[in-house]
Amino acid sequence: MSKLTFPAIAIAGAVIGGLAVWGFDRQGGGVERAQVESIVHDYVLAHPEILPEAMEKLRDRESGKTVTANHDAIVTPFGSAWAGNPKGDVTLVEYFDYNCGYCRASLPMIAKLIAADPKVRVVFRELPILSAESRIAARASLAAAQQGKFATFHDALYAGGPVSDASIAAAANKAGVDTTQASFTKTADAEIAKNMETAAKLGMTGTPSWVVGDRVLSGALPLEDLQKAVAAARAG
Repeated sequence: MSKLTFPAIAIAGAVIGGLAVWGFDRQGGGVERAQVESIVHDYVLAHPEILPEAMEKLRDRESGKTVTANHDAIVTPFGSAWAGNPKGDVTLVEYFDYNCGYCRASLPMIAKLIAADPKVRVVFRELPILSAESRIAARASLAAAQQGKFATFHDALYAGGPVSDASIAAAANKAGVDTTQASFTKTADAEIAKNMETAAKLGMTGTPSWVVGDRVLSGALPLEDLQKAVAAARAG
């Protein structure tokens, strides 16, 4: 049996309280607040399916505010860490980790999205949360992005199997990326820290996570779901 979470209880309480006040005011005092509260309470218990929908809308509203407040940190790519139309009317942002199997599984979907929608831009943001190798890979990837070679490195590392020092070096070599610049480590770590901070503000708990318009989505989503999110962002 599922439990009613705290957010759900808060939402139910807000709905009951808000409608009670509305009903009392509309009736000029003719309907007691307690009566309205009882009616709404019984309705929520009889139709608990409205709570997940209400919670989703509340999360979207709150995350939308956070997206707006951190817009540039989210949609402005680091160097060449983007794909698709550079002047696209909708930007889809992926927060990813090279050690994430779901991120790897999302590669064909991203390619299909770009091929099917000439107006979309995809921005890739490093979120190395799974291992020490993830951070090493992210630093090399950011070096590639700074040198305008992100796409080649990105594809080569994913094609190279499990992430390791050897696979990172092989991908960098294939892309012609210079990863020996010691001064770049500080720049890369600052970018990673910024992404970590923004992801925390957005409530992201894993990879891949996505920002489309003012919505935050999680997990390896099917192409159709991301296309719907892009269409919704495009519509306003």
